[in-house]
Amino acid sequence: MGSITTRKRRDGSQSYRARVRVMREGSVYHETKTFDRRPAAAAWIKKREKELARPGALEELNAHDPPLSKAIERYIDEAVKEIGRTKAQVLKTISTYPIADMSCSAIRSKNIIEFLQSLPGQPQTVGNYASHLASIFAIARPMWDFRLDDRETRDAITVARRMGIISRSTQRHRRPTLDELDRLLTHFIDRRRRTPQAMPMHKVIVFALFSTRRQAEITRLTWADFQKQHKRILVRDMKHPGEKLGNDTWVDLPDEAIRIIDSMPKRKSEIFPYSPAAITANFTRACKLLGIEGLHFHDLRHDGISRLFEMGWNIPHVAAVSGHRSWVSLKRYTHIRETGDKYATWAGLQLASGND
Repeated sequence: MGSITTRKRRDGSQSYRARVRVMREGSVYHETKTFDRRPAAAAWIKKREKELARPGALEELNAHDPPLSKAIERYIDEAVKEIGRTKAQVLKTISTYPIADMSCSAIRSKNIIEFLQSLPGQPQTVGNYASHLASIFAIARPMWDFRLDDRETRDAITVARRMGIISRSTQRHRRPTLDELDRLLTHFIDRRRRTPQAMPMHKVIVFALFSTRRQAEITRLTWADFQKQHKRILVRDMKHPGEKLGNDTWVDLPDEAIRIIDSMPKRKSEIFPYSPAAITANFTRACKLLGIEGLHFHDLRHDGISRLFEMGWNIPHVAAVSGHRSWVSLKRYTHIRETGDKYATWAGLQLASGND
């Protein structure tokens, strides 16, 4: 059974979406195609219905119409670029929901919206699920010929955003106080003295603050990529919305960050030979132990960038340190008034740049 839906485009013209739906012995098959002329849509429906009436045609098509879970599994397995732990976990979680059991061709925007409504968490979290699911829809048809229609996700996301089901992540404005930083450094320096083999978190924290680097980026910095004479370092695979790997970027290093690097031993190729997870875990546990609430390791980067603007730096100068390719991302800082360097006389830098 076929049907035609008329849609009005943004430019005022009309399109005609033809839909074929066939049910045979409990097996259902959907297929849609959009045309500029209604007669062409009607002719396509007639042709497809005749083709699908052929014995074995529906079974053959359904063999290439797997459930969404298979598309997710294949995406994770075949992604050439590293998709990241968070995205992989989100996709695996989606696989546990009923929508993952639906055949690709059967999924419509209504099903996606219902799935998003069933998710726990804030609209920002649900928005991340919608974004990661959309990445599957974007490549499944052109790459594997899976019958996922990415227009369905676009429609669903538009509706979900307008209905408040999803929203963009809120920008954090938390910055550490000097007292909080002093307590953290004292804690980690004391631990280092008791256990010399422990990670020098006091150095990592201060370096993150002055270099504005993320924890994963810090762990990838190498001595071979450090050019002290030019006050810069190559950040491998810097975080970028569209590129997970190969986004290598030279960034400038403030003098304070160079002092921390100079204090690190050259025992391995990496300057900070630790894992991002270990840095996060150490920082989180210390904050909990010290009663420091609401502070994340990533807030050090925000504080470091804010500091540069407070010192009177302009956007291009700050971007050379932070690594932002788009200056638009730094516009959130332009309201900051020039107040000077609050770390100018901070004793923490001297403590962290020692050779302990």
